[in-house]
Amino acid sequence: MCRNIKQLRRPEMTPTDGEIEAAALQFVRKVSGYRKPSRVNEEAFYTAVAEIAASTRRMLDSIAT
Repeated sequence: MCRNIKQLRRPEMTPTDGEIEAAALQFVRKVSGYRKPSRVNEEAFYTAVAEIAASTRRMLDSIAT
């Protein structure tokens, strides 16, 4: 689905918060169909980005290498 999202789990380095947020933003853009949401949808859009970024961070922190 999101072929341009780069793999964030790398043995040699921990992903930065910026990398995780960029991947979450790209995912939400792809799923929602919005590059930039309208003002009416802005809160839902950016809430989804924050939730996905937080979930991704928790997952990456809990995966055993």
